[in-house]
Amino acid sequence: MREAKLIAARMLTPEVRELTVDAGPGFVFEPGQWVSFRIPQSTEDRVARAYSIASPPRQDGTFLVAVTRVEGGPGSNFLHTIEPGEPLAMLGPEGLFTLHKPERPILMVATGTGVSPFRSILLAYEQLPETLLLFGHRTEQDLLYREDFVAIEQRRGSFRYIPTLSRGGPEWPGRRGYVQSHVPEMVRMLGGDCDVYVCGLNKMIQQVRGVLKNDLGIPRQRIHSERYD
Repeated sequence: MREAKLIAARMLTPEVRELTVDAGPGFVFEPGQWVSFRIPQSTEDRVARAYSIASPPRQDGTFLVAVTRVEGGPGSNFLHTIEPGEPLAMLGPEGLFTLHKPERPILMVATGTGVSPFRSILLAYEQLPETLLLFGHRTEQDLLYREDFVAIEQRRGSFRYIPTLSRGGPEWPGRRGYVQSHVPEMVRMLGGDCDVYVCGLNKMIQQVRGVLKNDLGIPRQRIHSERYD
């Protein structure tokens, strides 16, 4: 168990709060990994809640997580109300959703805060093969870290940021619908041969994996996933 501390917080969207956490000296992680916070309860018990790190490694041991408020959720409600300066008990880093040796183009598929590990990876590694980030959410105001991904796209010719909205308003000029409906086109844009990383809720992951394996013939070993439920 590590005694960390919240040092800053801001709202990214009406439902998502970003926390800047100081894990102290010696905290090292690989981009794509997660940490587990121990959330205090009314009793002496604590519940564990895992969150992917949304920032690249930093020498000072600080990192970012993005937390969606869940109605009645003890973890998210606590993390949406904790104030800077307060302690956070945590374990980690953990997880194997890290970048394997890139030998071919990369397709990243995310929904919601599942985009967090991709932000960490993209900011940590400047030299990547051709990479597409397909990011799905409900409305335009829900698009987490949009400015960051646009900035990466502008400075890297090998990266494309492709958002799609399931409830986009009439003024939304981009793609619409769920990510799984766009996956075949994304794979074709990458030449049909790519490594795929998928992060989000289990239902989405299963549907994307089905499209990749059954419809497109992507080998199982090239599909990497991290579920958020």
